[in-house]
Amino acid sequence: MFWMDEGYLLSKRSFDENSIIIETFTLKHGKYSGIVYGGSSRKYKKNFQIGNKIMLNMKAKSESKLGYFKVELIKPISPFFFDDKKKSICILSATTILTMLLPERQINKKIYDSFEKLLNKLNDKNWISFYIFWELSLIKELGFGINFINDSASKNKKKNSAVINGKFFEIPELIINKKIKDMTNLAINDALIFNKNLLIENFIIPNKLRFPLSRNILQEYYI
Repeated sequence: MFWMDEGYLLSKRSFDENSIIIETFTLKHGKYSGIVYGGSSRKYKKNFQIGNKIMLNMKAKSESKLGYFKVELIKPISPFFFDDKKKSICILSATTILTMLLPERQINKKIYDSFEKLLNKLNDKNWISFYIFWELSLIKELGFGINFINDSASKNKKKNSAVINGKFFEIPELIINKKIKDMTNLAINDALIFNKNLLIENFIIPNKLRFPLSRNILQEYYI
């Protein structure tokens, strides 16, 4: 089996003395893992920064076997934000969430395009707002859109709230009013907490997963 595709590096781990196993999110093959010989060498190590855009040449004996990647760097992403702790942890949070939630080897161009757009928006003034709405779009695309409470709801249910697994959560102003220009840390934190509840109720608890540390760190920057 052989294919070529573009993608983003989601995670990496050591395989042997000089090689690594990488997990990627590709345009035409979905989330895919493979071995990279020499991936931890000085010559190639810089290419394997989390979030970087890469070209992948995959070879495998069969679809059921872990294959081998030859990798070329298309566009470095992470190195541009090494001096910005918030944006660096944002990239790590997004890639960790994708690693955790994306099904193996299933194509999803909408999620791929939205992730690429998020990375391209990191230089914008309101980049954190793009991240918040990226999380919401990801959750929706994976089948868990927000169930808003409408005006006909009973008196004991708050307006501008959402129901998740029978629990009611107030929807933050930042999510209701997308055009807020001057976002306070409190408004950002409220929105991140709301998204965190969506992730916990719909994915973490049902699948007995561990909530990403990088996502918690990102939220802590806005306390």
